[in-house]
Amino acid sequence: MRTLTSAEPGPARSGVRREARRDLYAAGAAVLLVTAAALVGRHIQGSRHTLFVDWPPLLASWGPHLGAGTPAAVLVAIATVAYGPCVAARLPWRALLPLAFATATAWTCSLALIDGWHRGIAGRLTTRHEYLRAIDRFHDIPAALRTFVDHILLQSPDNWPAHVAGHPPGATLTFVLLDRVGLRGGGWAGMWCIVAGATACVAVLVTVRALADEALARRAAPFLVLAPAAVWMGTSADAYFTAVAAWAVALLALAVTRRSPGRAAASGLLFGLACYLSYGLTLLAPIGAVVLLLGRKGVRERPAVLVALLAGLAVVPAAFTLAGFDWWEAYHLLVTRYHQGVGGIRPYGYWVWANPACAVLVTGLATVAGLRRAGAVLVRRRGGTAGRVADVRLALLVSGALLAVLVADLSGMSKAETERIWLPFAVWLLPACAFLTGARAWLAAQAVLTLLLNHLLLTGW
Repeated sequence: MRTLTSAEPGPARSGVRREARRDLYAAGAAVLLVTAAALVGRHIQGSRHTLFVDWPPLLASWGPHLGAGTPAAVLVAIATVAYGPCVAARLPWRALLPLAFATATAWTCSLALIDGWHRGIAGRLTTRHEYLRAIDRFHDIPAALRTFVDHILLQSPDNWPAHVAGHPPGATLTFVLLDRVGLRGGGWAGMWCIVAGATACVAVLVTVRALADEALARRAAPFLVLAPAAVWMGTSADAYFTAVAAWAVALLALAVTRRSPGRAAASGLLFGLACYLSYGLTLLAPIGAVVLLLGRKGVRERPAVLVALLAGLAVVPAAFTLAGFDWWEAYHLLVTRYHQGVGGIRPYGYWVWANPACAVLVTGLATVAGLRRAGAVLVRRRGGTAGRVADVRLALLVSGALLAVLVADLSGMSKAETERIWLPFAVWLLPACAFLTGARAWLAAQAVLTLLLNHLLLTGW
């Protein structure tokens, strides 16, 4: 981005300083929110024991530690802060995407290995609540799908582990299929989630370039790679869900901008799959709606795009329904089970504002400042002030993700643990960082926050 010199008009320099101050005010307010959530949460948990988290607002416990991944994580952070903005601005686009993927993979892996191979990667998906615990019960897949809803409630015979019951069977079925092809055990499952999750940053870059412009995508790239979200993208199944959701949106963006029914059908297929990986991914709807809004010209000029999208969207639901799984019945039973467990005890009045504090830790202070700038772009647009069309389009895309998070928060079905549950939406907030000036300083803040989180806390996911 162009740097102002002393020869340029004073009002321009003053405007840059004013915007920078406002960014810091927004970041400061976010720090206060997180601090309040931590202090109030510790009081509630200490006095009433109703939060069921040891280090609110995160599901984590205090445990300063170093690990094998520490040197690599520090090196990746330093290299990305020092060279990321320059490389992202100059590297050919086709080379930038694989580099972003490789760096995101290295960042996530190194962070996970701070906790060691077993606790950080191989053992995460083998605990009593996780998907790998149910693999042996899928030896007859059609029968398991037909009877899936019979084991959701706590009082049902052989009730599913918490995460199996809390998601449609597509989530568990993924790990069953990995096991069937020989990729058995927590190590393979963990690396599947890490590698798949790292592709999400590429999907977001592709989307931003298609809907806004390449310059904004390039400026967002280092922030997508170095996101604090990587702490939870490491060996959480939600990282895999995030990747599926992100590519569904990316393919839709390409479909509407390039008038491609084939990409639209693939997008619909992934949207359908996402809804059978997690019930909460139905909240991708606001993001998808923004993509269709921004690409409405392409849809009008080639209606086959919308037809292909809907056709693709029907495939996965039809397949599971024909196999005997009733999505709506399962969801209603899940709501009952949610309230049978800690979800029914955790106080809504605390989590409805502590969840956003959690989102601050997942996306970082740079994202908070970027969201403030995105809001300013939309306000100026409504006020009739001239602004770049690409900036407005990116701000609208980010707003779709904010709406999804707001609905999830108000629903009461996301009380705590949103550091992983909201990952599919959090990655769409990160591109707001493209609006920031002083990229290296903000990247450094992101890196420091991430390293502190991973080294001071033992996270639950």
